[in-house]
Amino acid sequence: MLTIRNATLADGRQVDVRIDTSAGRIAGVGSTLTESGDSIDATGKLLLPGMIDAHVHFRQPGFDHKETWETGSRSAAAGGVTTVVDQPNTDPPTVDGEAFDRKAELAADSYVDYGINGGVTPDWDPDELFDRPVLALGEVFLADSTGEMGIEEDLFREAVERATDEYRVVTVHAEDADLFSEDARERDGDDYDAWSAYRTAEAEAAAVERAVEIGAEEDASIHVAHTSTPEGVDTAKAGGATCEVTPHHLFLSREDYDELGTFGRMNPPLRSEERRKALFERVADGTVDMVATDHAPHTREEKDADIWDAPSGVPGVETVLPLLLEEARKDNLSYERVRDLTAANPADVFGLTRKGAVEQGLIADLVLVDPDDSREIRGEDLHSKCGWTPFEGMAGVFPELTIVRGSVVWADEESAPVSPSGTDGEFGDPVGRNVRG
Repeated sequence: MLTIRNATLADGRQVDVRIDTSAGRIAGVGSTLTESGDSIDATGKLLLPGMIDAHVHFRQPGFDHKETWETGSRSAAAGGVTTVVDQPNTDPPTVDGEAFDRKAELAADSYVDYGINGGVTPDWDPDELFDRPVLALGEVFLADSTGEMGIEEDLFREAVERATDEYRVVTVHAEDADLFSEDARERDGDDYDAWSAYRTAEAEAAAVERAVEIGAEEDASIHVAHTSTPEGVDTAKAGGATCEVTPHHLFLSREDYDELGTFGRMNPPLRSEERRKALFERVADGTVDMVATDHAPHTREEKDADIWDAPSGVPGVETVLPLLLEEARKDNLSYERVRDLTAANPADVFGLTRKGAVEQGLIADLVLVDPDDSREIRGEDLHSKCGWTPFEGMAGVFPELTIVRGSVVWADEESAPVSPSGTDGEFGDPVGRNVRG
């Protein structure tokens, strides 16, 4: 047993939390639990349910030089993320049973729990996929991105029908390539803003609208990935879909291209500062369901190209919760809102009924933080294999301790009250499991 004493929850309650470490469950939550086993004094500390990042690209198989399940999950654990959902655009893409099995073997190296999504291409095999413990369908690409998995509307409808039959959420990358601005393609490769001009905001809103229309016709659960515009959010919600917003669309805008260069290229692209602010408002007021990172690392050498040749994507799994906690520290978000955006709502949307809250009987996925310990984000301090971050120099509140199913998988060497049970410095042992296994 492990008892965390005098911890403050997101709603302001001060409680003791007892963890049954052998079962990996929360054994009790109360104001004065009796002594049992080891204990941690968490006076003045915030205890949150571990973050569920519903959108990561850990790059294996096929792109081990960018990220691996080991490095990506370490980065997740160090940032307070205890569950990740990996997307299918790897090599080979996760579109059949063999590809799923290969990815599942690699995911055994994960330090955090994981879901594996199935993808859709013209040669996908839904029978094999749904015979495996697939969490959701998607990211289903309505326009090409990394991996060139964009599909036509007829195949999208077929996929939605099949996913609905299998009681799976459909996660949609919503951009309509017919509305991309070909005029922007004439701009020079060192004009970084050309990427945002090319993949227009209108292209996102139109694709969201069509996706939710098809979802409504098929009575499907549609989840819109990385919604980058307030128009996209409003369209998704009006159509009965859920949606996520990334930290890069929440904290960066087209005004940051001068500093970021091609390191700010992603799909969908950065939007105007006005749209960024409107997006933040929808995150803060409860309109947006969750924040998810679209963690998509590339090496520095790959990103060091012109805007038309650089790959799309940025890392974010280690910095997302710290960035949101910094906003809460500054009273721009409530801690309850951070909890809902990162844990409670993702658990609800994806059917992870034993995760997402600090409650007796649930899985002991927990994050302990000092809410006043704000520090500068530096790429050299992070654990992703790519070694850089678009949030360089910003402030974040990082965890002291990350617990996955009762096991300490990350402990800050300078501030953590206990050390991991493993032997590898700040990290414990890799304990990740498939959440549908």
